[in-house]
Amino acid sequence: MRYLVTLLLLAGVLTACHASGPTVELNGQRFAVEIAADDPTRTRGLMFRESMPASNGMLFIFEEIKPLSFWMKNTKIPLDIFYFDNDLKLVNVVENARPCRTSRCPSYPSTGPARFVLELNAGSARALGTKPGDQIQFINVPKG
Repeated sequence: MRYLVTLLLLAGVLTACHASGPTVELNGQRFAVEIAADDPTRTRGLMFRESMPASNGMLFIFEEIKPLSFWMKNTKIPLDIFYFDNDLKLVNVVENARPCRTSRCPSYPSTGPARFVLELNAGSARALGTKPGDQIQFINVPKG
């Protein structure tokens, strides 16, 4: 499985060298993404941001596949949280996760093991018509 993901990532990089930065494609729509591949960056995520362009997002990359859970502490914008497995297939999506500014924020878990998480503005999942099993493509995304 790990080798398959590496090959898919490499293929994405080689076939899209013209893209200027990390990009993902989901259901025909491309999003420029910031990469969160280490603990400090993943912990901060999109906290304290006032807004995010509709064509942007954040891609979280984890070293191993496992059940994941995100929360919205200090996040100011509502988000859709997409969980993907090693094969880049959508496990589940949490729609419209609401900002939380208190010390007790709800968590939003994956329904199964995941390795990649994409955060987009709330409403993106509905607009894209996503469903479990949908495939994400990585373009100029580091291997993690």
